[in-house]
Amino acid sequence: MPERAPLIVFSDDWGRHPSSCQHLIAQLLPRRRVVWVNTIGTRPPRLNWSTVKRGLEKLRQWSRRGVQDAAVTSGPEVLNPKMWPSFRSRFGRWLNRRWLTKAVRPIAEAMPAPPIVVTTVPLLADLVGAFPAARWVYYCVDDFGVWPGLDGRTLRTMEEQLVAKVDTVIAVSKTLQTHLAKLGRASHLLTHGVDLEHFRPKEEAASAVREVLFWGVIDRRMDLAFVRRLSEQMTDGEIVLVGPQDDPDAELQRLPRVRILPPAPYSELPKLAAESKVLIMPYADLPVTRAMQPLKLKEYLATGKPVVVRELPATESWADCCDVCDSPEQFAAAVIERLRTGLPDSQRIARLRLRSETWAAKAEQFERMIASRSAAPRG
Repeated sequence: MPERAPLIVFSDDWGRHPSSCQHLIAQLLPRRRVVWVNTIGTRPPRLNWSTVKRGLEKLRQWSRRGVQDAAVTSGPEVLNPKMWPSFRSRFGRWLNRRWLTKAVRPIAEAMPAPPIVVTTVPLLADLVGAFPAARWVYYCVDDFGVWPGLDGRTLRTMEEQLVAKVDTVIAVSKTLQTHLAKLGRASHLLTHGVDLEHFRPKEEAASAVREVLFWGVIDRRMDLAFVRRLSEQMTDGEIVLVGPQDDPDAELQRLPRVRILPPAPYSELPKLAAESKVLIMPYADLPVTRAMQPLKLKEYLATGKPVVVRELPATESWADCCDVCDSPEQFAAAVIERLRTGLPDSQRIARLRLRSETWAAKAEQFERMIASRSAAPRG
């Protein structure tokens, strides 16, 4: 069997938050060389403590010169190139192209075969063709142009330029496929997977100590009306929201029975689920939520716990596995009912199809997609 082409991947910092790209690449590490390039620049710089902390984190990374070995990072080889924190100006784009090319080109040229370059961020628009590559792939995981807190205008402009240049486009949802088609590109569909063994219910799991649980980024995508209605209907227990806060509605913290906790490591999520009775996903119906594929949905389903979610494109196909709701009243009633009755047998049986949704299966599909030069033609 011929040796598989190495990969150079531009994405969020390796190991900082579990992302779909990180799950996919983790599956490929035993059979491909991977150089992972940590990137920044999706958010407009602001004078706040969060930006300062992020800046200090990047300065520490940049002080470690060269590529971090896979044995050190417990993953791929990781590169932390210097980057200007914004692509909004001509200067910022020129400087980042210069710095990224200088950092990555020697690595690509030293590889025994031209690499396949994968990016999850539109900010690579200026880098396509700057160094030798077998093909360029855009793995579109979100509609960054409508994501709260991001530099939407810059990201929309650069995404339009990127999709016109790359060889292959992969989208994680049908909504994103439609979005990309409007930019003139067809795309492969690759929905997210799940680590079934990681989230599998354990027989020795602790009894529930909290009533209702959400994990993930706590921001403006959360529907305050859904959470408020549930807090009003619950007579005991808590609604626990676990994750980083990114400018959520201030009223969320003032609601009765709502408790917000710091982010939990990926390794701790199964334990949190085991200690809860119902898992919830109360997202608002917004352009950004209609485009996304929440990783947590299949993770929730794999825990064996009742799951109550907002009706969105990503949840429609799993309506036989959980309770899908389109109003605050319906959402609250469904959660209260599941607190009382637990997981119905019909939903438990329907979840058996998760067996075909593993990250290993998704990684095999991903490899076929990135190897195909003729896929995803321009419209």
